[in-house]
Amino acid sequence: MSEIKKYKPTSPGRRNSSVIDYKKSITKTKPEKSLTVKKVNKAGRNNTGKITVRHKGGGVKQKYRIIDFKRNKDGISGKVVSIEYDPNRTSFIALINYVDGEKRYIIAPEKIKVGDMIISGKDAEISIGNALPLENIPEGTVVHNIELKPGKGGEFVRSAGSSAQVLGKDETERYVIVRLASGEMRKILAKNRATIGVVSNSGHNLERIGKAGRNRHKGKRPTVRGSVMNPNDHPHGGGEGKSPIGRKAPMTPWGKKALGVKTRKKNKQSNKYIIRTRKGKK
Repeated sequence: MSEIKKYKPTSPGRRNSSVIDYKKSITKTKPEKSLTVKKVNKAGRNNTGKITVRHKGGGVKQKYRIIDFKRNKDGISGKVVSIEYDPNRTSFIALINYVDGEKRYIIAPEKIKVGDMIISGKDAEISIGNALPLENIPEGTVVHNIELKPGKGGEFVRSAGSSAQVLGKDETERYVIVRLASGEMRKILAKNRATIGVVSNSGHNLERIGKAGRNRHKGKRPTVRGSVMNPNDHPHGGGEGKSPIGRKAPMTPWGKKALGVKTRKKNKQSNKYIIRTRKGKK
């Protein structure tokens, strides 16, 4: 687990903030130049310049690190050269030097160290950082970076501190049952790959922002409450003094229900693979 660092309260923002102690968590500050590309900030606007995602804009310049989510370099072992910070995700990343000379970034699992060796493929050992098909992973193993479609790359369980557990194969042995961090149990094709271990930086959720400026550095702009707006700007607006929202349920600025609305389609194709939902329903 990553360590949390607190500073002396030299200002009101410092008093209430905490950060990940990167000196103890990462081993290198500058990324591998060959594995970075330019990242353009769209500030929440689409191709016509209209804001489609609110509260975005500004922030510190970032470069995108190319991550190997597919883990398809089979049978060739690689050495962990460094554990690095990635501004594009909550977890740390690990730079791998393969014995054939190629370099790749992977999502760093918890407890992986510089000098460790990793490998991919169906014959790989069940050890932290190795990637192999779910059908070759024993029951009870904790995994992350799980594929949904063979060869597409990991799409599930990639954020800091998250993990899923392999529960075993179904009766057809074509699928493997996995319990996700949300509590959802679902079938995933046995050919799909997953990486052994828990995603690094599990202390990420213990960080305290402390001041508005840190969110501005992340590219997050201020969010104004609807209740302090005028009635022509928001359904919650208007009224003398501090008023209730005046509706049966909280609304979005466009008059739609904001909380408790199910957005998943009832007849979604992948529903048949979900054995138990995250709310415990079968």
